[in-house]
Amino acid sequence: MVKTITIVLTIASVLLLNACGESSPQPQNGQPPPAFALPLLDGGTSRFPEDYANRLVAIRFWADWCPFCESEMQALQPVFEQYREQGLEILAVNVRQDPETAAAFIQKLGVGYPTLLDQEGEVARRYGVLGLPTTYFVARDGRLIGKIIGESTPEMFLSMLEGRF
Repeated sequence: MVKTITIVLTIASVLLLNACGESSPQPQNGQPPPAFALPLLDGGTSRFPEDYANRLVAIRFWADWCPFCESEMQALQPVFEQYREQGLEILAVNVRQDPETAAAFIQKLGVGYPTLLDQEGEVARRYGVLGLPTTYFVARDGRLIGKIIGESTPEMFLSMLEGRF
C-alpha cells in the first residue's frame, strides 16, 4: 500500500510540475545553472548566483506534500550546520505553494537554511525539475557539479561535494 501511494504521489508531482507550461532543458554539469531571484519566506529576496558568490550551493526543490522531503530536509540540517562556515549554502526552494503552507512546514521541521518561494513554479521549470525532491549542486565557481533526483541521505549529499570544502 505504501509503495502504491509513493508511486501515485510521484506521478502526481510530475504532472503538477509540468501542468502549467513546457519544461526547459535541464542544466548540464560544467555549465552555470539558470540565475533567479525569488522571495525569501522570512522576507527579502534571494538572488542566485550573485548572493552566493564563492559558496558551495545546494538548490533543493521541495513541497510539503512530497513523501520524502520532510525526512530529507531534517537530515540535512546537521550537514548545513557543520559545513556552513566552510562555505556551504542550502537553498530550500518551495515549489508552487503559498507562503503559509511553506512556513508551517518549515516551522514544524525546524530547519535553518533559507527557504525561497517559487509560487508559480517558474524556476523549477527553468531547472527542468520533474519530481520532488530534486537537488542541484553548484561549485564555488558557479558551475553545476551534480544533481540528485529523489530522496538523498547526508552521505549522498556530502559525496556530491567531496573535496570542495
